[in-house]
Amino acid sequence: MKYVVAIIQPDRLDEVMRELDEREIHLVTVSSVLGRGRQKAVAEVYRSHKEAGLLRKIKLEIAVNDQYVQPTIEAITKGARTGRIGDGKVFVLNLQDVVRIRTGETGSVAIG
Repeated sequence: MKYVVAIIQPDRLDEVMRELDEREIHLVTVSSVLGRGRQKAVAEVYRSHKEAGLLRKIKLEIAVNDQYVQPTIEAITKGARTGRIGDGKVFVLNLQDVVRIRTGETGSVAIG
C-alpha cells in the first residue's frame, strides 16, 4: 500500500481527475494549498496585508494498493504536465496501515 501525494497547478485539476477516472482511480482527497517551489512567487499586497510570495496550488492525496501505484503516477503526470516550471511534484510514501472506520476493515481491503 502506498500514499501518493501530488502538488499540481489549479488549472490542471480537471485533466488530472479525467486521467485518474480513466484508470479507475476514484478515491481522491483534494485540497487547496499555498506553496512555492522554483518559481519563487512574487510577494503581493492584498487588503493591506503582504502575502508571503506563495502560489495557489492543489494537493491530491490518494491511498492505493500496490498495483495502482504506477497508473496513479502516470495519470497525475499526464494530466498535470505542461512542460513549464511549476507543473508540480508527486510523492510516493509507504502506507503502514489503513482502517475503514465504518466496518473496522484494515489493510488493502480498507482502501477500497
